[in-house]
Amino acid sequence: MKGQRRMGHTVSRLTVHIVWVTKYRFQVLKGDVQVRCRDIVKQICDSEDIHILSGVISKDHVHLHIEYRPSQKISDIVKRLKGRTSRRLQEEFPALNKRYWGRHFWAIGYGVWSTGNITDKMVQEYLEHHRNPSNLDNDNIILE
Repeated sequence: MKGQRRMGHTVSRLTVHIVWVTKYRFQVLKGDVQVRCRDIVKQICDSEDIHILSGVISKDHVHLHIEYRPSQKISDIVKRLKGRTSRRLQEEFPALNKRYWGRHFWAIGYGVWSTGNITDKMVQEYLEHHRNPSNLDNDNIILE
């Protein structure tokens, strides 16, 4: 399949949509801050071998659709993205420190949804084919 990641003994295409917001939903991602946030996110993804499929930096939140390696955990990816962007943006834009006196730029938590090139229905149909008694051989067993 097109777009799959091939490494050693694995073939994968793991994609997710991630969203996180600024603390208190302050609309501080504007102008130079917004552009720099985009650049930092791109740098982090490049260094972590994460492919950005699409993304948007809004005034108070970030949407990111990414493809990542099976050895990576989403929680670690988000931790790096939020931590590094927070630190760098506050270092480079001292005015942000007036709003974010506790050094916490992003709100706690994030949203993440898996995406992909097949649907639940397609997986179910594939499994139903293999559950059909005429397709079972002595090596197959049904999980329920």
